[in-house]
Amino acid sequence: MLEKINKLNDIKKLNIKEKKILADDIREYIIDVTSKNGGHLASNLGVVELTMALHSVFDLNKDKIVWDVGHQCYVHKILSGRKEELKSIRKYKGISGFPKTSESKTDVFNTGHSSTSISAAMGFAKSRDLKHEKHNIIAVIGDGALTGGMALEALNHIGCTNTRMIIILNDNEMSISKNISGMNKMLTKLRTRRRYVKSNEYGKLIVSKIPLLGKTIIKVVQKSKDIIKQAILPGMYFEEIGFKYLGPVNGHKIDDLECILNKAKELDGPILIHVKTVKGKGYEPALNNPEKFHGVNPFDKDTGISLSKKKDDYSKVFGDELCNIAKKNKKIVAITAAMKDGVGLTKFASKYSDRFFDVGIAEEHAITFGAGLAADGMIPVIPIYSSFYQRAYDQIIHDVCAQNLHVIFCVDRAGIVGADGETHQGLFDMAFLRLIPNITIMAPSDFSELRCMLRYAVELNGPVVIRYPRGSEDIDFKYKEIKNNKAQILSKGKDVTIIAIGKYVSKAIKVKEELLKDNIECEVINARFLKPLDEKTIINSINKTKYIITLEDGTIINGLGTAINELIIKKQLKDIKCLNLGYNDTFVTHGSVDELEKQYKLDVKSIVNKIKKGM
Repeated sequence: MLEKINKLNDIKKLNIKEKKILADDIREYIIDVTSKNGGHLASNLGVVELTMALHSVFDLNKDKIVWDVGHQCYVHKILSGRKEELKSIRKYKGISGFPKTSESKTDVFNTGHSSTSISAAMGFAKSRDLKHEKHNIIAVIGDGALTGGMALEALNHIGCTNTRMIIILNDNEMSISKNISGMNKMLTKLRTRRRYVKSNEYGKLIVSKIPLLGKTIIKVVQKSKDIIKQAILPGMYFEEIGFKYLGPVNGHKIDDLECILNKAKELDGPILIHVKTVKGKGYEPALNNPEKFHGVNPFDKDTGISLSKKKDDYSKVFGDELCNIAKKNKKIVAITAAMKDGVGLTKFASKYSDRFFDVGIAEEHAITFGAGLAADGMIPVIPIYSSFYQRAYDQIIHDVCAQNLHVIFCVDRAGIVGADGETHQGLFDMAFLRLIPNITIMAPSDFSELRCMLRYAVELNGPVVIRYPRGSEDIDFKYKEIKNNKAQILSKGKDVTIIAIGKYVSKAIKVKEELLKDNIECEVINARFLKPLDEKTIINSINKTKYIITLEDGTIINGLGTAINELIIKKQLKDIKCLNLGYNDTFVTHGSVDELEKQYKLDVKSIVNKIKKGM
């Protein structure tokens, strides 16, 4: 049946029986593609029928769907004419694993982070109204994303404006990890009251068609509406804030979904359709372990076993060391924003459950919650991906740093992360954090240094950042214990000073070895600290070689390169040549780390050539 789907609206030619066959075909195709390319598997398997129903009921030549996060858009891409292109998904110069307006007119808004769809859809709806147009606006959001404050802010706004739009609540009881929240408890109540299946508005549409008696019945029922609603569904949050609530509906029955979507099109004002789905449906390994199969590397599709050998990575090393520290220090607490496994806190959560807090997709709350703990003498450690730390900037400044509280910010997935693309690359954390007073910023060059930095951070008094990349270490360095914010000279040299930080320290060593083949001697400095810089060590080396290279896995603007440039100006150092290497004022698309570094001339060969050219 998948052979019949080649362009937008081809699905409208199929009957329900054919669509059920198509659903199986789509699942098989997505499993096949992700087993080769990696990607977001479980979330896409869970929305097959929902996406098919949306494409069947709505006309995406004019109607607009905004996907929250967007990692569940694979089915949408297939149905909108990108079936063959899906084979290149997440690959260098292939299509994105997220919605991209540059790919298709049916991708109306670029997404990659959680809890944004309702706000964006509201913007589309208001623009439509101002233009006096009539098309439909639909936001698709997962129940996990409703823990994000931005989604709740949008619901609050829409409910009081009576704007005509449809919100699909894809309820699978998961974000990346299992949902643990008050919102989840409320939705559980809604799921278990199966008799209250449709809202009063939906009921009115049916009852009003009864000859002679229809309108009378509606008037009688309306009088007791609130009493019945409160008796059957106490705390009907969505209707109380201004939405017409429809559901819950089985998200894997295409005919039921099409029916409820068609009815929603006939209603005025904001509508919320509660769709119950199962993450990983149709593939037993993903069904049994949806967290593991949320985002996957290439795997054997028959067994579900990953094709890549499991190595220690920075997240695991962080988690193991935090457990070691917490065993001795009862003040240590750990906070995650719905990413316990991803950031390496699974072991900590098991061993120290009373000191572990999963706040859901709520980075802003995570930081200020940590600030409250720190203000009362605890030491909160908060690992969050670099690209998601962007969401909590005000809280870092206002609630932690302005009060000089001892909170440890562990910035995971810093630098280039690869296939997830520009919304997930961790390029900006050093730049936006370096601006803030009272903060210490470190980046380890290997696993041992990460362990050392974590111990050092616990002993400091004030806000501390430790940033580290995705994946395993490149070179295991012999290092000295970290003391007094000191940098580390890894090799002596007279011709060039290479100052690197974090992951790129190992790259600096490889560049040094290549240059030595041409009798160019490099002094390599592991900066360790972006803030405060070890000015004495760096200045001594600058004055010796007069030729400085900075290397960083982040944006040059306000990163290590800028910090060194500022130091040269501040100390009025003369006759210095400085070459800053990193990412410069750009959003980096998807591809493997090696491919992207070659594209931006940050591979060893390109760096060597640039240094030699500047001599």
